[in-house]
Amino acid sequence: MADHLLLSRLDLNLLVSLDALLTERSVTRAAERLHLSQPALSASLARLRTHFGDPILARRGNTYELTPLALRLADHTTTALDAARRVFESQASWDPSESIREFSIYGSDYGFTTIGRVVSELAAERAPGVHFRFLLHNPLVVEDASNRLRSTDGMIIPHGFLTELPFVDLWKDEWVAIVAESNDEVDDVLTTEQLSQLPWVMNYQTRSAFTSAERQVQQLGIEPDIEVVVESFLAVPHFIAGTRRVAIIQSALAPLARGAGVRIVGLPFAPTPLTNALWWHPLHTHDPEHSWMRALFAEAGTIVGSGAHV
Repeated sequence: MADHLLLSRLDLNLLVSLDALLTERSVTRAAERLHLSQPALSASLARLRTHFGDPILARRGNTYELTPLALRLADHTTTALDAARRVFESQASWDPSESIREFSIYGSDYGFTTIGRVVSELAAERAPGVHFRFLLHNPLVVEDASNRLRSTDGMIIPHGFLTELPFVDLWKDEWVAIVAESNDEVDDVLTTEQLSQLPWVMNYQTRSAFTSAERQVQQLGIEPDIEVVVESFLAVPHFIAGTRRVAIIQSALAPLARGAGVRIVGLPFAPTPLTNALWWHPLHTHDPEHSWMRALFAEAGTIVGSGAHV
């Protein structure tokens, strides 16, 4: 009962004000952002200070800094505001052709240039007011996926990284190796010895961030000579061209790689295929708008899997 009484005394507009203050770190800029007068936002700040028993913004010289409590509130405030927005934007029935909803999706540049592009094209045809925001993930985002997906709509990532979250499989892909067009040391197929001796370009190289093919190379007893780590699949060919380096990329990116001074070669082992999937938080499962989006991704996955996206 006490929690209900506490919430009943709060004004949702204070959450909007708090988000602007934490983002702008200035009453003046926050007021401009919200199109409010400075005295009105100052009054909101005073109420927030009373509620939290904390100044939120502390003057340091000619500027203001967030207090330790305010720093802790920053992520929670953004998540709470987004959740509140979703609650009040929900409708009993939803017509995608009339919607202006924005879906936010985490993924890699590999996912964006393959299925992300196809999804955006399908949406533009059927729901021109619907928008997609594609956000690059990183190892920290993936490790915190269960929390991040509360305030975003999904994550495109292969199986092997996330568990205990709902998903829909999109398409399967294979791994291929690339070397420079000028590299005459390598024929049409890399040898195990060359994988050990030639320098590598890796996408990720941490305990929790890796590709399945790179992990398989190590499981075969090959310790790659890693010369470059670049957290971008599309950038890899540019680090290969004109060098002795070798890398492994997804076959769906092979058509793009061919125009970057590299050639596709075989591997001396059969790499395990990867199954790409769209993952989301369970709280979105029964949302009709989210369900429409998931169906769009599933359809796009069929297109990418057939190679028709190229």
